[in-house]
Amino acid sequence: MQSFGAVAELLAQTFWRRVPNQVVTTVTLLHLLFTLLRNQGPSSPVSLLARRLRPSSTMSSAASPVLSVVPSRALVDETFRVTVQNLPPGSAVTLHSLHRSEDEDLWEAYGHYVSDQWGSVSVADDFSFGGTYTGKEAMGLLWSMRPVPGSCKGLRLRKKNVCTPQLVHISVYDGHVEEGFTERPPLASVLSERWFIGPGVRRVEVQEKGVRGTLFIPPGPGPFPGVMDMWGGGGGLVEYRSALLASHGYASLALQYFAAGELSASKEFEYFETAFNVIRLHPLVSPDRVGILGLCLGAIITNHLAAESTVIKPRCCVCVSGVHICPRGASLTGIYKAMVANAHKTQVDENNQEIWRYRLLPISGDLAKKIDVGKINCPMLLVNGLDDQNMPAVEAAEDMAHMMRAAGKDHLLTRIEYPATGHLIEPPYSPHFRATKFMKKSTREKVILLWGGQTKSHSDAQEDSWKKILAFLQQHLYSNDPTGAKM
Repeated sequence: MQSFGAVAELLAQTFWRRVPNQVVTTVTLLHLLFTLLRNQGPSSPVSLLARRLRPSSTMSSAASPVLSVVPSRALVDETFRVTVQNLPPGSAVTLHSLHRSEDEDLWEAYGHYVSDQWGSVSVADDFSFGGTYTGKEAMGLLWSMRPVPGSCKGLRLRKKNVCTPQLVHISVYDGHVEEGFTERPPLASVLSERWFIGPGVRRVEVQEKGVRGTLFIPPGPGPFPGVMDMWGGGGGLVEYRSALLASHGYASLALQYFAAGELSASKEFEYFETAFNVIRLHPLVSPDRVGILGLCLGAIITNHLAAESTVIKPRCCVCVSGVHICPRGASLTGIYKAMVANAHKTQVDENNQEIWRYRLLPISGDLAKKIDVGKINCPMLLVNGLDDQNMPAVEAAEDMAHMMRAAGKDHLLTRIEYPATGHLIEPPYSPHFRATKFMKKSTREKVILLWGGQTKSHSDAQEDSWKKILAFLQQHLYSNDPTGAKM
């Protein structure tokens, strides 16, 4: 039989392996004893001790637990504090979040906690010992959200109506629960509102000079710096990032350049120049302080406009998960056809999810097959994930840096790259979408595309990159000194 000294050694080894560099508390050791039961026999010292000291899973009827979420109403990129009080000390509880999307899909996240000696749990300060996230993660109940078990494969959570909040139900349950949340009553619940659009931001539909989109204008008299915001090849009008940018002081145009499932030959680069001037000439926009933000295909267009346009001169550009691989002088449809032409390079993983990054590899040394980024004259911020399975964005960023260096423009380029991060780098605390459904434009076939990334690392990258994007825009669109490019 193991001695209690051996039990203590086993506890110590387990603790330092799971939560290094932390102070051992009584509650933490109790939880570890409970966890060790999985690997111990029923008559072992660990099991006998744990039975006597295991965290309580029965709530006292003397006082009801009090759950609070502060602030209960906030922008999606703002943090909140989730706390539970009036629990018996050493109680095992589960904090759970639930959101019903506009597509009627359910998304959830949860963490396992043990209350401290005062009967309290703080999601920001205490460790989650299991669930969809572990460790100290103040926003884990949001960024680790995933479709509930039994949902369709390949779902993606995207806000359509930014004039309404994302409603997230935060609940606390007795014990460490892993499933069946909707079948059991919570100890307490709170409704949290997460908004993409801040108070006073105006939403204006744009149908001017053939341009389609939505302009979001910050509160106040202006004039404001402007941003033309473009998403990728999924199509449609995506407003939520522009609404959030306006909430931070930028007049932002969410530009629709083809409808979902459509790529119109009429939408050539003149369309984007016209759209840029629509926002630049708006009476509430500073005409010499307009930048461009693009993701994926939107980033390719951003690179092209910055390098080739003689009509517009963006003050700065942000390219997320994009490349400069584009036949020189090609139209928008020409870019898309060039990508489709390499469809034979598509790979699939063990789950039959398509990997497209190899379609554009290797990057050619032929300058005629690339945008001449050496002609760019404005500060550029490239944000990429090292596990992007859709675009060779990191390889392209390296080649862009080489081209700009050769042209004496490397001082204009700032690169940020994140490990274990995929293609879809969204605003902070958004769920990580490793693989989702996608409709191929050429065949109308629906497939599952692998975007890449690991949830924790990808979520950290989303939080950090958003701060750096806002800092970059602040530096170059609000500053009176536009000369410096490096952050």
